[in-house]
Amino acid sequence: MINSNVYDYVNLMDKAADAAWIRDQVISNNITNVDTPGYKRQDVSFEAELEKALSGTRFMTMDDKVAALSMDRLDPRTYTDYASFSYRLDGNNVDIETENVVLAKNQVKYEGLIRSINQEFLNLKTVLK
Repeated sequence: MINSNVYDYVNLMDKAADAAWIRDQVISNNITNVDTPGYKRQDVSFEAELEKALSGTRFMTMDDKVAALSMDRLDPRTYTDYASFSYRLDGNNVDIETENVVLAKNQVKYEGLIRSINQEFLNLKTVLK
């Protein structure tokens, strides 16, 4: 990560892209285990952690809130989703259609984050010219 206020949003988008990458792997693992008896779907918690971190600051502007974030403490967390729930007799709670929709949504989010990061660097490059 780059340590400068100029890169606050880039660093935040980098963390969000990392979370989306991890979520992609977790969803792919869910899809792979769709027929594994007893398997419980997993997901990644990042957005809720980010919202909690942003709302926990005393600053009023978003720029100040993002600048105050401790990026080292803002990490995606993998968890088992609905561990005690299963609508199938084999104990598996993965729904392939839901996983495919969530995967597509996550891939669009990831691509948007990467494009935004690239655009931020293009903007900085333009300013430096």
